[in-house]
Amino acid sequence: MLADALPYLCCPICAADLTLSDRSLRCPAGHSFDVARQGYVTLLTGFAGPGTGDSAAMVAARAEFLAAGHYSPVVAALAAAADPGPGAVLDLGAGTGHYLAGVLDALPHRVGLALDLSRYALRRAARAHPRIAAVGADTWRPLPVRTGSVGLVLNVFAPRNAAEIHRVLAADGQLLVVTPTPDHLRELVDALGLVGVDADKPRRLADGLAGFEPGAARRVEFTMRLGHAAAATVVGMGPSARHLSADALADRIAALPDPVEVTASVTVAAYRP
Repeated sequence: MLADALPYLCCPICAADLTLSDRSLRCPAGHSFDVARQGYVTLLTGFAGPGTGDSAAMVAARAEFLAAGHYSPVVAALAAAADPGPGAVLDLGAGTGHYLAGVLDALPHRVGLALDLSRYALRRAARAHPRIAAVGADTWRPLPVRTGSVGLVLNVFAPRNAAEIHRVLAADGQLLVVTPTPDHLRELVDALGLVGVDADKPRRLADGLAGFEPGAARRVEFTMRLGHAAAATVVGMGPSARHLSADALADRIAALPDPVEVTASVTVAAYRP
């Protein structure tokens, strides 16, 4: 898919056009970026923002949980909210490419760009859908994406760089943001001592996207019945994985009912430039 994605990508160093040659992306200035054997390309300038990308264990947990269909209603809500217009579909912090793949299924002939900092995630995203190009990039740096070339940006449980989103999005493009509500995974948050959702998150989101016009917002809430293994997986794919030891988590999960009923609660919000 990298060849089909070239009209939307640019050199991260000089912003020039890129061409594909001998398993490398090159620009006229001579900057070159090798395509990994797993099919993704990393377009980084050597500067890193906050964070290093998800670990192999976190990515594996996410892939297992999402493949089981636990978050299918979120995928369906994204696909239903997506505009069918032209331009690439860009997923920022795409992870395994699961959400992007679901949206592309509803948008035939659109090219998908899965941007993520984790090479473990990119390996999976590169094969998540035949129309996904997986690209290593740092959300907090200038994106290796051409100005105004994107028709739809997805931002699902991921950081967002509003200025760069605004730059790459077409004038009539759409931004879809998925954020957890304070009720998300509340049963696990309370029982396991997990990192919860800040009640001030909606205000911070609005402030961060002040340059966008808010549109329709939909709360998507449903109950999941999770066995102990799935409960451990959903914890392992989120921020609490960095703050809770495996032994402590196992002990706390063992005390839960099996299966345990867990609330999933997110907001799917649309914005325009």
